[in-house]
Amino acid sequence: MSRKHLLDVTTDAPDSSSAAEHRAAKTRSMPLLGVTRKERDPATKLTANIGNALREQNDRLGRAEEIERRLAEGQAVVELNASSIEPSFVQDRMQGDIEGLLASIREQGQQVPILVRPHPVKPAHYQVAFGHRRLRAVSELGLPVKAVVRDLTDEQLVVAQGQENNEREDLTFIEKARFAHKLNKQFPREIVIAAMSIDKSNLSKMLLLVDALPSELIDAIGAAPGVGRPSWQQLAELVEKASPPAGAAKYAASEEVQALPSSERFKAVIDHLKPRRTARGLPDVLSTPDGDRLAQVTQSKSKLEITIDRKATPDFAAFVLEHLPALYQEHRAKHQRKQGV
Repeated sequence: MSRKHLLDVTTDAPDSSSAAEHRAAKTRSMPLLGVTRKERDPATKLTANIGNALREQNDRLGRAEEIERRLAEGQAVVELNASSIEPSFVQDRMQGDIEGLLASIREQGQQVPILVRPHPVKPAHYQVAFGHRRLRAVSELGLPVKAVVRDLTDEQLVVAQGQENNEREDLTFIEKARFAHKLNKQFPREIVIAAMSIDKSNLSKMLLLVDALPSELIDAIGAAPGVGRPSWQQLAELVEKASPPAGAAKYAASEEVQALPSSERFKAVIDHLKPRRTARGLPDVLSTPDGDRLAQVTQSKSKLEITIDRKATPDFAAFVLEHLPALYQEHRAKHQRKQGV
């Protein structure tokens, strides 16, 4: 399906699946911000699959850099004060680690300029179309920002922002879904589709998913690299069944969970919301790692009985009886913390 050209953007896939023809066609006529979607040939061997995936990733990165370099081609690259530059009016990414980017710019300088437009309401200020991570890194290093300044409409800005991110593939699924959700509130569907390079069906799934999840829960989990749509859908279904519904967000925001990396926070919330397993999985005999018998377990639907042989381990039986009240208090306190009581 041909989409409306904004900034001379086209998102149609090439007719030929030949990589050589694709590259030749792109060399002959690559429009400003032109994006050519490369079809992946089916591979019959694992090595071929891996090779194709690596080549495609490198091709996409190269096209993203080509997009940015063409923007700078024939136009002045200026140095701006970072304090005069504001993010795009539509946030596309969540806060993440930029240590690698910081090290690169510290050693080699800012190699590729960011794209900005004059701020629509603030004189002598600018808004970023793309290059948010570079802006953040250069700002932290206290350096001037290399930028190309272009007059862009709101529609042109978000299309440039979305397509550059799609080529780099450095946004996680939930960041892309939230970006699409925000765009959908301000622009027609055709603009959102052009910016995201997705079809109507995938766009609808993203919008429904973001609507189903509390925003504070997504904020608490973070970008969650490597977590795809099926896993987020599973989370949405668990949140819908949770009682109280806000409990998931409180748990995700707890100090214990926030100490974890973003992807691990996602897993922790999933585990927290999953129905608890029953005691049916317990063994009939509890033993030490060395094989010493500790107790006999008898269970039914209504109760669980643990029988300790006082002749075999009299001291252990007394120890369990002595510490059982404190163990219960510890369990109760942990449960109350989880419930936010």
